Amino acid sequence: MQYWSVARTDTFDLAGLRLHAGEGRRLDLEVELDPLELASQRYAPRPPLVPVKLEASRTNGGGWALHLRFEASVAGPCMRCLADAAPTVAVDAREVDLPGGGDELDSPYVDHDRLDLRAWAHDALALALPDQIVCDEGCLGLCPVCAVPLREAGPDHRHEREPDPRWAKLAELHLE
Repeated sequence: MQYWSVARTDTFDLAGLRLHAGEGRRLDLEVELDPLELASQRYAPRPPLVPVKLEASRTNGGGWALHLRFEASVAGPCMRCLADAAPTVAVDAREVDLPGGGDELDSPYVDHDRLDLRAWAHDALALALPDQIVCDEGCLGLCPVCAVPLREAGPDHRHEREPDPRWAKLAELHLE
């Protein structure tokens, strides 16, 4: 494989690589990542312009085998305690686009040898994120009664239990 170096790109003309079946190229690119909305919260990629490594190979059927790798952080609220969180994730995504190969071999990011790199990087980042974005793995969240962050409240944080409503009528009895 040969190395080509290209600057920022949102879409990439794969046909411009002029590859024959079995040939491939490795490219160092930069792509701008759009913010993500997860659980009604906005998470902004940091930095928004991320260096990516793209490997493109021409397949025998006139299609493409693509490999995308990059690292990015997303900044937003912790899903447990709402403090600032900014986890970094490594993205390693693959796509295959083979005309006439059926839905499984038809990449939504390739259209007539034009790769929508920005959309692919955005979706690959969303899929690479953990199930919960947290400020740290040991985050205890918020107290369900008073909403104080449990890491600040300490181990002795307690609330008086509400009486069981099934026993409420007994409180009306006055036994003397």
